[in-house]
Amino acid sequence: MLKKNKLTERKIIDIIVNLQDKMKNNPLPFGDDVAAIRIGRGQLAVMKCDMLVAKTDIPKGMNPWQTSRKAVVSVISDLAAKGVQPMGLLISLGLPRHVSENYVRQIGRGINAAAREYATHVIGGDTNESTDLTIDVSAFGICKERELIRRDTAKVGDIVMVTGAFGLPALGLKIIKKNMEISKKLKEKAIKAVFMPKARLSEGLTFAKNHLINSSIDSSDGLAWSLYELSKSSNVGFQINEIPINREVKEFAIKNNLDPIELAFYGGEEYELVITQETTLYKKTKKKIRTLIPIGHVTENSGKIILKLKNKYRDIDQRGYEHHSNNI
Repeated sequence: MLKKNKLTERKIIDIIVNLQDKMKNNPLPFGDDVAAIRIGRGQLAVMKCDMLVAKTDIPKGMNPWQTSRKAVVSVISDLAAKGVQPMGLLISLGLPRHVSENYVRQIGRGINAAAREYATHVIGGDTNESTDLTIDVSAFGICKERELIRRDTAKVGDIVMVTGAFGLPALGLKIIKKNMEISKKLKEKAIKAVFMPKARLSEGLTFAKNHLINSSIDSSDGLAWSLYELSKSSNVGFQINEIPINREVKEFAIKNNLDPIELAFYGGEEYELVITQETTLYKKTKKKIRTLIPIGHVTENSGKIILKLKNKYRDIDQRGYEHHSNNI
């Protein structure tokens, strides 16, 4: 039996990985959010699987269509960070015994809606009975190895950027959990950010095709955690000079004694890409992707992530969403 808070998600992964025979010349190390194998002619098969469990992953009020769609989006977001177009999806469903036919139809329609949105298809899967709704999604694609965007290739001096503003999903989760006084417009926008996330696939494909960036990671576990993962993989540090928070969220936070830094860096449920690139490519990239927000630069202080605002410095804590943990 697992003792509460003793085994985190990443600790469990480490235990399992360390018990496996290692594949020689693996294109990506264990611990990356996707896996890859070489298939010849300079190409890689890139794969990703992710599991959604209703009890831990579905907020109150989220319907089956939104739930199954989000399960697919979360997997595609990791392929987006690599610049890989998903070619197909495998879906495994664990369903409680007494679910209705309408419920199952909603699940199926949500999966198809996400597949259509990102120009891919479901090609197979499995079903089984379970005590709780469980959706496991596997996605795969093929890319040229030289075009795969890695997370271990950030360079000192690179600009750090994100593909959009943060904070709406974090606020949305707070609204769902607590009865907060908030305008109808902002409430709807924040909850929609939780229930209807979007993967930055077109941006990731643009980065890869045009060789615009040095490294990338998706931010579904939170901006702070993503920065630490990039830092560890690339053996670098970061100085962050801008908080990439949604303007309406920031205004609401200030008026209601919420910490904008907490909402932007530690909220999770975000699906923006966190990227680094050489400064000389910034203007070219910004013309292609208007939503890009520069937030800082890469430093040589490995493992150190500093927020500098108005000549004041503070450490960014290594926190993010993690199963089997209160580290949220």
